[in-house]
Amino acid sequence: MFTGIITDIGTVRRVEQRGDLRVEIGCGYDMSSVDLGASIACSGVCLTVVDKGADWFAVDVSGETVSRAATGLWREGARLNLERSLRLGDELGGHIVTGHVDGVGEVAAADPSGDSIALAVRAPADLARYIAPKGSIALDGVSLTVNTVEDHAEGPLFTINLIPHTGEVTTLGGVAPGRGLNIEIDVLARYLGRMRDIIPT
Repeated sequence: MFTGIITDIGTVRRVEQRGDLRVEIGCGYDMSSVDLGASIACSGVCLTVVDKGADWFAVDVSGETVSRAATGLWREGARLNLERSLRLGDELGGHIVTGHVDGVGEVAAADPSGDSIALAVRAPADLARYIAPKGSIALDGVSLTVNTVEDHAEGPLFTINLIPHTGEVTTLGGVAPGRGLNIEIDVLARYLGRMRDIIPT
């Protein structure tokens, strides 16, 4: 379980194709406090620490995970938003995030708006009913608030406001049109949608 509040930006140092991808990620965490088997969200993907050093950790990324996540994450030099798993008593500063990718969106526009960036993202059509104005959403693991939503046949177009602080402490500050982003819908919306599907009206 996570909050969508990014605590470090990691860099992919090495990628090795085994049965799955073994990815080594450099980070600023005190790795002596991170156990093997711990969960770390990497740009919105919950992964398990399988090896570690003083300033790095390694994860195995399955083919299923690679197929569902935005392209370009698992390559040497890629920068990843990192968040360690939530501990009992931690402040819930964002919203409840599971680290499961529901779909990949595409940045349609990134325009200055005051000191902030107005980011427009096109989401897959099957996520339309889960995205609502003033609702929560996670993009590449970052907890954000949806400003507006427009429904289109090819998928909803929603906007968020990226304040300077968020742009500086995450990888979202440099996004440009065409960039793919991991989307995780609000967990409450996911369960409400499932209940609506199975409970007769």
